[in-house]
Amino acid sequence: MKHIIVLVSGGGTNLQALIDQQEQGNIKNGKISCVISSNPDAYALQRAEKHGIKSRVLPRKEFQNNHDYSLALLDLLREEQADLIVLAGFMIILDAELIRAYENRIINVHPALIPSFCGDGFYGLHVHEKALEKGVKLTGATVHFVSEICDGGAIILQKAVEIQKGDTPEILQRRVMEQAEWKILPQAVSLFCEDRLQIENNHVWITE
Repeated sequence: MKHIIVLVSGGGTNLQALIDQQEQGNIKNGKISCVISSNPDAYALQRAEKHGIKSRVLPRKEFQNNHDYSLALLDLLREEQADLIVLAGFMIILDAELIRAYENRIINVHPALIPSFCGDGFYGLHVHEKALEKGVKLTGATVHFVSEICDGGAIILQKAVEIQKGDTPEILQRRVMEQAEWKILPQAVSLFCEDRLQIENNHVWITE
């Protein structure tokens, strides 16, 4: 049974999606063993407590820079015997040293179809604002491995969502979460825990 560590900073809606799927038996060979928050006031911590999941707080404000923070986080991840790290609304850019230590064992969900609307500055509502501004007909979500390039790691799963007339960034954000993020993130976590993800030349293949 693989140890899944979920990193959070805010409300924890993606964490809740993972918890729901775990409780329904849809995450095979893995279990959320700890939630780590960069924010002591994150509502995600209450979600973890409600479901009996251990949580730890490592406040970003106590560290001078992301490098120092990432080193402290690396120590926590080793203490918790992390097999898979899931970024679920985690608002800290991880240092290269941590990413290398857990190469192809950190996954993130991005609220667009990478390579569209991704990279530096594309997070939260900004992604949906840009999609609406551009007038694309489809957006969606992508689950990918985390690399040293922002949103540049190998893509695991993607799911498209139609843009509708009258959409605001907030409406679109909610639809992308409900129709895409909350579905493919738990699916990708389960595939990882089942050892069904094969990575070759920055491509991910799903094995039977």
